[in-house]
Amino acid sequence: MKKLPLEIIVPIYNEGDKIIKLLNLFKTKVNTPFRVLFCYDLDSDNVFDYENYFNKFNFDIELVKNPNRGPCSAIKRGFSIGNSDCVIVYPADDFLNVNIIDQIYYSFKNGNDVVVASRFIKGGTMKGCPIVKSILVRLASTTLYLLSSIPVRDASNGFRLFSRKLLNTVTIESEVGFAYSLELLTKCNRLKLKIAEIPAQWEERSEGSSRFKIFKWLPEYLHWYFYGLKTTWLKKGPEDVIRKGKD
Repeated sequence: MKKLPLEIIVPIYNEGDKIIKLLNLFKTKVNTPFRVLFCYDLDSDNVFDYENYFNKFNFDIELVKNPNRGPCSAIKRGFSIGNSDCVIVYPADDFLNVNIIDQIYYSFKNGNDVVVASRFIKGGTMKGCPIVKSILVRLASTTLYLLSSIPVRDASNGFRLFSRKLLNTVTIESEVGFAYSLELLTKCNRLKLKIAEIPAQWEERSEGSSRFKIFKWLPEYLHWYFYGLKTTWLKKGPEDVIRKGKD
């Protein structure tokens, strides 16, 4: 596999022709050399109905089979087979933020090992979010920012960049949902690596159903939330992350 500066991992679950729309946006909006990894669960996924269209694009597109089920396992599989300098995890139904991918990559080139697409800084938005989900994600992100040394205001958005350096340094322990994203953010902070955030837009998906299962995933999110607090309040150091990966 040829090494490229950037890989874009897109977890999918019967996304239909949205993937072609997304690929067209990548083609016209992203200048950084990249490849796309579509990570899918089942061999019956309708991504295969569109596979013949892939050769019209001037970048590599790979289909990556999830060895288990769910977004966390799919994304971890994508991380494991890549060899780029950095990886962006990008939502399959996000047509608003393709134009900031180059900006996120530029922030990585400036020395940041995690670059967060932030809904909660100036220029960012979150629209149409169900009230319970909105309260929980805003509360978690705001309190983590105020009570810990993590320097970003949106800790819960799964859309972000991770350096290969970080991915090669830590073991991802999360097993559900998008908890891996908060885990990597808190471990990056404990390693005292640089973190940045870029304003991004977010809208509740209007087609299909969301696979976000907030109450099922909450215990794992809370584990990494408190991990982030312990880094600050209990002075946990980087040796703990490299040696064990957890408290």
